[in-house]
Amino acid sequence: MKNTSLILSAILLLVSCSKHSDPEPMNPDTSMYFPANTGTAWETTAATQLNWNTGAIADLKTFLAQKNTKSFMILVNGRIVMEEYFNGHNAAAEWEWNSAGKTLVATTTGIAQQEGLLNINNKASNYIGTAWTNMPLEKENLITVRHLLTMTSGIDDTKQLVIKPNLTYVADAGTRWAYGNVFQKLIDVVAGASNKSFESYFNEKLKNKIGMDGFWNFGTIFTIYHSTTRSMARFGLLALNKGKWKNEQVINEAFLNESWSTSQNINPSYGYLWWLNGKSKFMIPGEQTVYNGFLVPNAPADMYAAMGANDQRIYIVPGKNMVIVRMGNASDPNNPNFAVSGFDHDLWAKINAVIK
Repeated sequence: MKNTSLILSAILLLVSCSKHSDPEPMNPDTSMYFPANTGTAWETTAATQLNWNTGAIADLKTFLAQKNTKSFMILVNGRIVMEEYFNGHNAAAEWEWNSAGKTLVATTTGIAQQEGLLNINNKASNYIGTAWTNMPLEKENLITVRHLLTMTSGIDDTKQLVIKPNLTYVADAGTRWAYGNVFQKLIDVVAGASNKSFESYFNEKLKNKIGMDGFWNFGTIFTIYHSTTRSMARFGLLALNKGKWKNEQVINEAFLNESWSTSQNINPSYGYLWWLNGKSKFMIPGEQTVYNGFLVPNAPADMYAAMGANDQRIYIVPGKNMVIVRMGNASDPNNPNFAVSGFDHDLWAKINAVIK
């Protein structure tokens, strides 16, 4: 009888403990997730499942709101961990990518190459005709498609209006890195190579395949893509997954690996219209100064990024299977920028407080 009482007491103790113990957090799904190309369904992962410091999220959101942010997203393994809208913006509203959209142009150029329509090592004039610049022909003939992808065309970068009188000689192609709008000639290259308008080719080969929305606003000074925040995140997810969307290789991995590698030895922190962290030195738009150190010292060294004026951002962090998107007005209206800015350092300080 005594043994029976002891057994019953033990059973009651176990039941009591099971009722009052906090449940263990579920492990996050580490498989790569892709949302359907239509509809609004998108899987999520809770920050608690990732063991993030949830107490720092409020500070991050306050910072974003104060810095004129319109939207902010974090994906891990393709699933939404944070999706926030500020200052009257919402999930259905479109916003400008600014120069972050250069990466869309680079990717579309890579798709045209994989289809055999062009070769980035060929002269740009093979696809857009000769005398497209205001340079001596022998200097123009030095400019390849790759030079346009790497900001090393040697064309004057002080005149941002992309018209022939402004496309003047400064240096031989490949010998000078300078951030400018002449990359827009890649739009003409793709159109000439594909015998379609750039937007039609882009829609068919990239946008529609990953379920993006949005449109191009073509101009002689700025050519800008506009979309919702989730469409920006979709492109970031394609990049994180090395060009593969579900079971389709939209853009080949080899081209993307080149895009995210140092493309020339003048500015090691620049690939094919992508910015690269973790390199020994970097340059910024509007200068010829070379700065030592990482582009964003407190961001992961393996990060690469699409960066646009007024702090439009897609950060890709392969080591964390993470995509981060920020859209909005300039974080500092008194100090607008073309791409890299001190905002990156400040934002990553807030992100690190959450994810570390």
